[in-house]
Amino acid sequence: MARRLDFYFDCSSPWTYLAFHAVQPLAAELGAEIAWKPILVGGVFNAVNQTVYDSRAKPNPRKQSYMLKDLADWARLYDLRIVFPPKVFPVNSVKCMRGAFVALDEGKLVPYATAAFESYWGDDRDISKEDALADIAAKAGIERQRFFAGIETDTCKARLRANTDELIARGGFGSPTIFVGDSMFFGNDRLPLVKAALGNDVS
Repeated sequence: MARRLDFYFDCSSPWTYLAFHAVQPLAAELGAEIAWKPILVGGVFNAVNQTVYDSRAKPNPRKQSYMLKDLADWARLYDLRIVFPPKVFPVNSVKCMRGAFVALDEGKLVPYATAAFESYWGDDRDISKEDALADIAAKAGIERQRFFAGIETDTCKARLRANTDELIARGGFGSPTIFVGDSMFFGNDRLPLVKAALGNDVS
C-alpha cells in the first residue's frame, strides 16, 4: 500500500496556505498520496477550541507582531505572496469549502484550493462573496452553474460537516491538521515531522 497522509484544511487560514503549498512536493518526494479533507474550521473552533475567539478579541500585541513577521518569513521561504487581509478577517468560508467538494469530484481540488488561497491571502478578496467564488471556480476550470448548484446540495453540506466532525473525533482543533496513520501533526511548521513520519511508514 502506498504511503498516505490526510490533510484537513480550510482556505481561511494563512498557515494552511503555507502547508498546502509545501506538503505537495514533500508527498511527491516520498511517493505519498494526499487525501484532501476540506473542513469548516469555525465548526472546529466552536466545538473544541473557543479560546481562539478570546485571543482574537484581546490580541497580545507582541505575539501579534511576531505572528505577522513569522508569516512573512515563511511566505518568503516558500516564494508565496501572503498579505493579511485588512478588510475581511476572519472570513466566512463555508461556501468556499463546500465548493472544494465540487472540485474534488471533478479532480480539480488542487487548482481550486490554490485559487481560493490566492484570492483571499494574495488579493484580499472576500471569498464568501459570489463574484470571488465564481472567479475561483473559473480558474479551476469548473463551470459556473454546476459549481453554484453543487455548493447548495445537501450532499456537499453533509460532506463538509462529516469531515469537520471526523477531525474533531480524531483529536484535531484547527487547520491545517495532518495525519500519517494515527499520528497527528498541527501546523505548517510540523511538516518536517510529517516527512519523518512518512519516511518511517513502511505500509
